[in-house]
Amino acid sequence: MENIRNFVIFSHIDHGKSTLADRFLELTNTIPKEKMRSQFLDMMDLEREKGITIKMQPVRMGYTLKSKPYILNLIDTPGHVDFNYEVSRSLAAVEGGILLVDATKGIQAQTLANLDLAKKEKVVIIAAVNKIDLAHADIEETKTEIVEVLNIPRNEIFAISGKKGTNVEILLKEVIKRVPSPEGSVEKPFKALIFDSKYDSFKGIITYVRVFDGKVRAGDRVYLVQADIEIQIKEVGYFTPTLKPCQELKGGEIGYIATGVKEPAKIRVGETITLSGVKTIKPLPGYKEPKSMVFASIYPQNPDNFEALKEALNKLKLNDASLNFEVEAKELLGRGFKCGFLGSLHAEIICERLKREYNLNLIISTPSVVYKIMDKKGKEKTIFLAKDWLSESQIKEIREPWVKLEIITPADYLGGVMEILEGLRGKYIETEYLTQQRLLLIYEVPLRRIIIGFFDQLKGISQGFASMNYELLGYRKGNLVKLDILIKGEKEDIFSKIVERENAFKEGKKMVLKLKEIIPAQLFSLPIQAAISGKIIARATIKARRRDVTAPLYGGDVTRKRKLLERQKKGKKKLKERGQVHIPPNVFLEMFKS
Repeated sequence: MENIRNFVIFSHIDHGKSTLADRFLELTNTIPKEKMRSQFLDMMDLEREKGITIKMQPVRMGYTLKSKPYILNLIDTPGHVDFNYEVSRSLAAVEGGILLVDATKGIQAQTLANLDLAKKEKVVIIAAVNKIDLAHADIEETKTEIVEVLNIPRNEIFAISGKKGTNVEILLKEVIKRVPSPEGSVEKPFKALIFDSKYDSFKGIITYVRVFDGKVRAGDRVYLVQADIEIQIKEVGYFTPTLKPCQELKGGEIGYIATGVKEPAKIRVGETITLSGVKTIKPLPGYKEPKSMVFASIYPQNPDNFEALKEALNKLKLNDASLNFEVEAKELLGRGFKCGFLGSLHAEIICERLKREYNLNLIISTPSVVYKIMDKKGKEKTIFLAKDWLSESQIKEIREPWVKLEIITPADYLGGVMEILEGLRGKYIETEYLTQQRLLLIYEVPLRRIIIGFFDQLKGISQGFASMNYELLGYRKGNLVKLDILIKGEKEDIFSKIVERENAFKEGKKMVLKLKEIIPAQLFSLPIQAAISGKIIARATIKARRRDVTAPLYGGDVTRKRKLLERQKKGKKKLKERGQVHIPPNVFLEMFKS
């Protein structure tokens, strides 16, 4: 074990984690030069398109220092606030971490959040300032921020360029020097922690494990402590970063176990594995269950695809333990699922993965947070989705979740950032100067005001330099109403939304105008209305598609033209009475993002 080093790279989004990982892969000759591509550990097309890491990715590298060979197990982690559960799981599987800070942006909100996670896991932290090759890099100022946050000597902070490779090998040597080798013993009974998993149609569920004690081989029978089941291992191996089979996995190593199990519900992240017959072993601490912050209903566009959607969600749950879902039914849309997410980006990514990886066209409701309603009888009801809202005559008090919002911004953009924060109508707490040029703003705001659009707004007003993080505070009283959307007089629960009473008209008008833009025109005029408790507060109409029925006529009496136009008018009237409105899936996705 003394030759093994397990570590992660963690930072705020877009600070260069994946690029630094690329240099490590090149230095250790893990990936041949002809196969190397940028952001190699971002394995999903979606990650490469969006330029962000969504899934943690382990890789095993070999490196020789002073004639001594080392096994280096690296886990590349995401940086966005919606995926910090991935970071917390990664940190529980390692002994050390590289804290990466962009020299052009300095410490950001998610840097601090991930740093707190690292401190809780008591991993050794090595600080590095990245992107020193850029002309506007402020290396010394960034080092000053790190010194203040980590309380470490300035000379312990590395200045690197992940892109150019400057000082990257020195940093890798420091990892070997400072990150402790794993504790444990190969002689003890086998014990491992599942920190991630995915589904394979041939090998069944493939679990990503950190082995703490003992060893295991293909063919061994193992016992899953929390699930209380025994299985026979099909294959063991490690990550290169693709799966590479090996003879055995030993204490201190990070690798995978192919279980052969085809039922996703049987195996979960945080599970402890040991050998059969050693059932008295104390389970490892596992992970704290993540709390879903945002909820939305998801239905298959074709009701016959319900089982396919269920199977897809079960497989995604293996790969993303923070996803929660349960079955629900809607009269018009058939059966679907109420899904819980960590944030709006998390929800968008899951929906996009269902579409791409499982070829499912979906209908998605407007995302909502969890509300608590006290009815007139004194009973408290938890509301996950707008469609479950009580009528006004039943409601005594409404309470909604509030969060502590932390924003780090350069002083130059303070005015613009304060302006959008005032728009949230939250409670100002304090301003803290990290340096002369960078501030930390702390507000308390309702969660529903920041789940959709706020992050993009913040990035736009600060030209990408401001960052945010939030944590749940609890529930507070709110003056809220349910905003219904009617299309052709029929209420569409999928578009229902909870809004502040004083903002209802503005929000209703915005929604009907947006729907007018994105719903395709029909052969009849289509009214779109917004309503509160049955009272219409906003309306827009999509004009009917027209065909020039008089085009084939030439010359002749004008009454012939009039007759054709009257016949068309009558036809459209009948269509309006009997016709059904078909709303394509992209309309729901557009409303979901807006």
